Amino acid sequence: MGSHELTRRTVLAGFLGSALLPAASRHILAAGGFAPDVPNDVRLGPLKDLNGYFPFEPSEDIASWEERRQYVIRQMQVASGLWPMPEKQPIHATVHGRVERDGYTVDRVFFESSPGLLVTGSLYRPTNATGKLPTVLCPYGHWSNGRFHDHGPDEIKRQLDSGAEKFPVSGRHPLQARCVQLTRMGCMVFHYDMQGAADGGSFTHELIHRFAKQRPQLSTPDRWGLFSAQSELRCINALGIQTWNSIRAVDWLTSREDCDTDRIAVTGASGGGTQTFMLAALDQRIAAAFPAVMVSTAMQGGCTCENASYLRINTGNIEFAALTGPRPIFMSGANDWTREIESKGLPELKEHFEMLGVPDHVNARHFDFPHNYNLPSRMMMYHFLNEHLSLGVSEIEERDFEPLSIDEMTVFNEEHPVPEKTEDSEVAILRALYEISSRPIRQLAPTDSKSLADFRHVIGGALEVMIGRQLPAGGEVEYVKLSDVEQGNHRVIASRLKLAAFGEELPATFLLPEAWNQQVVLWIDGRGKSHVVPDSGEPSSAVAALLAEGFAVGSIDLLYTGEFLADGQPLEQARVVENPREFAGYTLGYNHPLPAQRTHDVLSLLSFARYHELSPSAIHLVATHGAAFPCIAAAALNPGLLTSLSVDTQGFRFESITDIHDVNLLPGAVKYGDLPAYLALCAPTTLNVAGESEQSAEVLSQAYRTEGGTLSFLSDGEADQAFARRIIDHA
Repeated sequence: MGSHELTRRTVLAGFLGSALLPAASRHILAAGGFAPDVPNDVRLGPLKDLNGYFPFEPSEDIASWEERRQYVIRQMQVASGLWPMPEKQPIHATVHGRVERDGYTVDRVFFESSPGLLVTGSLYRPTNATGKLPTVLCPYGHWSNGRFHDHGPDEIKRQLDSGAEKFPVSGRHPLQARCVQLTRMGCMVFHYDMQGAADGGSFTHELIHRFAKQRPQLSTPDRWGLFSAQSELRCINALGIQTWNSIRAVDWLTSREDCDTDRIAVTGASGGGTQTFMLAALDQRIAAAFPAVMVSTAMQGGCTCENASYLRINTGNIEFAALTGPRPIFMSGANDWTREIESKGLPELKEHFEMLGVPDHVNARHFDFPHNYNLPSRMMMYHFLNEHLSLGVSEIEERDFEPLSIDEMTVFNEEHPVPEKTEDSEVAILRALYEISSRPIRQLAPTDSKSLADFRHVIGGALEVMIGRQLPAGGEVEYVKLSDVEQGNHRVIASRLKLAAFGEELPATFLLPEAWNQQVVLWIDGRGKSHVVPDSGEPSSAVAALLAEGFAVGSIDLLYTGEFLADGQPLEQARVVENPREFAGYTLGYNHPLPAQRTHDVLSLLSFARYHELSPSAIHLVATHGAAFPCIAAAALNPGLLTSLSVDTQGFRFESITDIHDVNLLPGAVKYGDLPAYLALCAPTTLNVAGESEQSAEVLSQAYRTEGGTLSFLSDGEADQAFARRIIDHA
């Protein structure tokens, strides 16, 4: 589009620079290429897992924190299946079987958080209480039998001898003790089950907490269960189910006339600590939180119910605790992964809360006991809630009580039978949950300016999390030239693009015509750049046509293609962390999925072109042979960057994936509209698309009719030639 041309010599000196690697590092071949050494890319190294290091770096000011806060909350919501919030149905709770005790009562409660998905628990209330009561939610961790937990005579003796407990009964029943004491302090307490424990809600303990082996019979597009590729593609997971139940528990409590909605707290230990900081971060109705023995820079939660794809990529439990601020949050640590909380995590949280203007709203203390929620920890919690819920209790001391038996706690009886927990019921419950989760998304047809804005907010907001990377800033992508060979009417430049901030390095090839027209075509082939520029140096006929018209052409090897493959063989399965349990969240909760990493590669290439000192007048992006999604995602996240986008989708849909090890697995991709929805986000960029039609991608057509811009559906055959011709004709 430029009004003047640049000579080949100027292009070589300016567009790609003149820096060469030291001779010992170049591996230059006589033919002008270079040896296919595997790039020095950190992504080829060990994967991060739940046992990594997860520090928190406080923001410099409130404005930057607010931006960060909004993103991390959205990341947690996407990971939990709660972006946007699922459609909430009215809660019809069954409250029955009241048990009278000295100074308090306990009711049995169950209700559906979504069709078939149960919340079960015990509701404690002070006897003869009137008015609105401060309310505490008590999720619990992985104690044996959950809400029904009993330490037993041998363990309580050890607890008493060590000083961990003071009273035989409360020490033997520590989960009940917490609820009884808080009730004696004037609170209404809801002690509710994690899925699969005690009354267990709707799933078995083995499924929720012990899942280890994939079930092919429950991983098809028509019939899928938890932990399958299909549930991952919809962001349906155990952590999200429990978090949804916690939010719905707040919904139910706040609907009661006896709940003081301004004084709601949550406290739990271990896995209950995970639910505590998850709920406090995602639900602003929580006024105070006390997660015990869970918040640390070390192990982040070992159970399948504490992990989810995307959840802790570039974040962790310390930052999740920070999200509670400026509301108060106190924590306890023990001789486990939380033993260093006072020196690692708390100082940064204190700095963070100081910035928020509430330095006294955060604290943590390590107690010299094994993993627990014992009396010293509980006493810390009681004093914390006494202050921050304004309970006004002058003396706080646990004392023994008459514990509830299992028969007195269980919500099920002859009148209210235990629900079935079968594969069929699992499939039905997850389908119903997905229905209410996806309904707000399915209603986002981009048919006018408002609906298009909503579409971009929800779908684009989810895509930002799924990719987890923005366009690198100008100067962040370093260019290193490896070889420079003249070939006919163009030159072939082999190079590396380095993104030092992330330890990434991309093999790249640029073809430069004799006279450059100031426009760049970045052509990505899913098989590797050698399919754009073969090893012989002879470009494809489509690329040759572009060169003849003065376009510069660049290509890269996406991660695990081309030079990334030491043996030259395509990657057959996605990498996983060293964990014997076949759950994608153990890997993808801490590492970007491969489709996202390949999108990062495209973003690095786009940044290099966009911010080059010669400022190309037009950037065209082409994706063929399996490279569609990374290019579509990069374009969708950067509206206005490209002059045109040409992609051959080959009719691919994420919905067809049935294996959690599939290299194309991208959690959430189906929930947020699959490939057509991400193409729609590219409007109004000029778009040439093969492999699709108006019928197969209706949402795409809707977006372009609303936003404007040129949309062309091309035949599947000869896509390469058609793309080149479109770019040339519209230059």
